[in-house]
Amino acid sequence: MSEVKLPGRLGNPEMTFEEDPRADPRIAAAFGLMALAEGIDPIGPDASYEQALEYAAAFELQGAVAHPAMMEIMPAFDDIESSVETIEGADGNQITLYIERPKNQADRMPCIVHMHGGGMVLATAADPVYIRWRKTLADTGMVVVGVEFRNGGGKLGNHPFPAGLNDCAAATQWTYANKDRLGISRIVVSGESGGGNLCIATALKARREGWIQQIDGVYGLCPYISGSYANPPAELVSLYENDTYMLDCSMMASLVRVYDPSGAHATNPLAWPLQSSTEDLAGLPPHIISVNELDPLRDEGLEYYRKLAKAGVSAVARTVHGTPHGGDIGFVDVAPEMTAETIRSIHGFVNSLV
Repeated sequence: MSEVKLPGRLGNPEMTFEEDPRADPRIAAAFGLMALAEGIDPIGPDASYEQALEYAAAFELQGAVAHPAMMEIMPAFDDIESSVETIEGADGNQITLYIERPKNQADRMPCIVHMHGGGMVLATAADPVYIRWRKTLADTGMVVVGVEFRNGGGKLGNHPFPAGLNDCAAATQWTYANKDRLGISRIVVSGESGGGNLCIATALKARREGWIQQIDGVYGLCPYISGSYANPPAELVSLYENDTYMLDCSMMASLVRVYDPSGAHATNPLAWPLQSSTEDLAGLPPHIISVNELDPLRDEGLEYYRKLAKAGVSAVARTVHGTPHGGDIGFVDVAPEMTAETIRSIHGFVNSLV
């Protein structure tokens, strides 16, 4: 009998995403162009808050290098109209909302309140990947509200937890209060990676504060929700199996420091939803948790799904095979059918809610 080889870096500590036989070959070929932290000096989990802020800023600047090229290949989206609203946040701050909707909207449509990725500490809703994502969702017959929340670091920082969450909650409540004006039938909060954290945490915050009826569903993609990256727990196997595949634990531990400088919120479900108890989750609206097979974050998303199911919440988990972190969002021109299937899943979920 041949020896069974463990997947990824469990079987070969030197394995890379490009070499992993499970990887979609088209994404693997393009993966080198997506190196996120190349040329940035790594820092460890013991780095100071100031060092972590510098790391986040450098990370954000490097990611922005590709923005002009991404804007050049952006589809026209001629059937989508865009507008901007500015609202006041709970802390007296100003929050920009980017609203995408089909032109000539006659009937009420479902709405996605979208929270972008970036570990809650970098990137912006105005980045090309998120503009394209919102417009693509809107093109299926939805209103999409993108939240420019305060980041823990980067050019929109430095605002540690709970600033960004407060902004996402305020945006969701504003959207609910303006359902008639916006022509909205129901509201789903959604986001990927750090935005997956924030959409899930928004629902937890709404339940805790008594306004959960304003949210009809939650669709979290590749959610970044454990906060346990400096010392990954053994049960979150993907943090070992897929470490360094686009994300690595050392990098994520640094970004945790930016979001929660003192570590005081390490067990707070509003900061790290995987810390939720059954009591925290009971009574939440339907969820879909979507993860990527070759993502270090895969297993924390699946574990959160299991917690939801145990709490009696209507929940479904899906795994997008062959993809790294956010691969069904970030490689739309390389593997378009993967993006299309995720869009269909979101559209179907939103329209299934009554």
